[in-house]
Amino acid sequence: MDGFLNIVQKVNDAVNGVVWGWPALILLAFAGVLMTCLTKFFQLSHIKHWFKNTIGAIFKDRHVTKHTSDKSISQFQSLCTALAATVGTGNIAGVASAIATGGPGSIFWMWIIAFFGMMTNFSENVLGILFRIKNNKDEWSGGAMYYLKNGLGAKKGCKYIGIILAVLFSCFCLLASFGIGNMTQVNTMASNVQAAFFSSIDKLIVIGPVSFSLVKAVTGVIIMLLVGLVIIGGLKRIAAVTEKIVPAMVILYLIGTLVICIMHINMFGEVFTSIFKGAFGMRAIGGGIVGSGVKMAVQMGMKRGVFSNEAGLGSSVMVHSNSNVKEPVRQGMWGIFEVFADTIVVCTLTAFAVLSSGFFNLETGQLAIDITDTNALVGQAFGASFGQIGTWFVAVALLLFAFSTVLGWSHYGTKACEYLFGTKGTLPYKIIFVIAVFGGAVMGENLAWDLSDTFNGLMMIPNLIGVLVLSPLVYKCTKNYVDRHFRHKAIEPMLSMYDDIQKEHAEAVKNGAE
Repeated sequence: MDGFLNIVQKVNDAVNGVVWGWPALILLAFAGVLMTCLTKFFQLSHIKHWFKNTIGAIFKDRHVTKHTSDKSISQFQSLCTALAATVGTGNIAGVASAIATGGPGSIFWMWIIAFFGMMTNFSENVLGILFRIKNNKDEWSGGAMYYLKNGLGAKKGCKYIGIILAVLFSCFCLLASFGIGNMTQVNTMASNVQAAFFSSIDKLIVIGPVSFSLVKAVTGVIIMLLVGLVIIGGLKRIAAVTEKIVPAMVILYLIGTLVICIMHINMFGEVFTSIFKGAFGMRAIGGGIVGSGVKMAVQMGMKRGVFSNEAGLGSSVMVHSNSNVKEPVRQGMWGIFEVFADTIVVCTLTAFAVLSSGFFNLETGQLAIDITDTNALVGQAFGASFGQIGTWFVAVALLLFAFSTVLGWSHYGTKACEYLFGTKGTLPYKIIFVIAVFGGAVMGENLAWDLSDTFNGLMMIPNLIGVLVLSPLVYKCTKNYVDRHFRHKAIEPMLSMYDDIQKEHAEAVKNGAE
């Protein structure tokens, strides 16, 4: 078994070096910068508007939260399901891993990729709504595969390129659903359950050449049962669960991190100085300047940033496309808020909790303690402030975060499977997905993270090609929205690339049924 895993590790390292090399990172950053410039810094210039029409609309606009009688879900449910998939271990263990490997400076690059990633996610959602279609179950189906095939593929001479990239994206999405959306999440859950509640139990189960922790095995079985009960019920059941779990878990976790921030407010300047120094290699060691850590800080910040908010992967658009929204730009604004909440808010507070814990030398950016499991680092940071209760709190938070992420990603994988094999192929996929939960619980930590990084990169490349090629369409749609809502021009709304859906949605918008 160990020999097989070593082979997997070597192959993965080779592929990872390509998909997360500098060309891919530059492509990711360029897409965000381009979409930010084309939309005239929409995330800043219209910040009041998108706040008002996303989180601000939850309490006053019935269209945002109202459950639908058809196969679509509400805008709030689509956000919660998308956040369920994004606000997961990347916000806790991912942040800790980034800091431990790339130093405090990696957090700065997380912010940068998130700022521009807001508009990448915005663009993905706009394209997702424009190109979504109904399947034979009368459910909305949207995602990068559809705007690659029907958008990029409609360009002169690009028909087969669009089809090939759509298939590749769907294949990579299937793989990613087992990595970022399943094994990594469950692996982190199992590790933290053992560290927080059963650290004294180290009994191993040995089956032939394979051995694994008893605690992790039991945790995996329980999670398997819970995941199976939810995802077999389809998107409606997933959305019903996530709209209850996500707001509660995020609010509770934010309260916990805010308390730590208040307790260590005197370290505010020191922590953020360490982040900015680390970002540009200005850590003082023996009176000198060390620049070799910049590359690692940039790579880890961008990789873990994308792992956290998924902007550029084309993943969350698959659930945003199931929303009852009619305006593509309105759903795009939910994408902006999703990245903002996930990385700018949650990841930043996690980073402060870790860096103010005393476990890092803020002058050098290095770990000041010996720790082998970075998954447990945030739990130990909370434990330093709250005692054993803090460790338990993070373990429970991770359970909820990771569980909801598994639910969200099961939908992404289902949609990719549907695109490749039709709706009949989705049930076998769900069964395999549930079984994979156990494998994630007992596998090694490093391999789980490394595989997820690779699958993310493979999924990202075809999606970003589609976003870049179709960027003029995003610009046109955004301008159409701005002209109508801010300049009050009496022009036809741009709602779908298909005439029948465009006509139906235009009538609904005209009648105020948005």
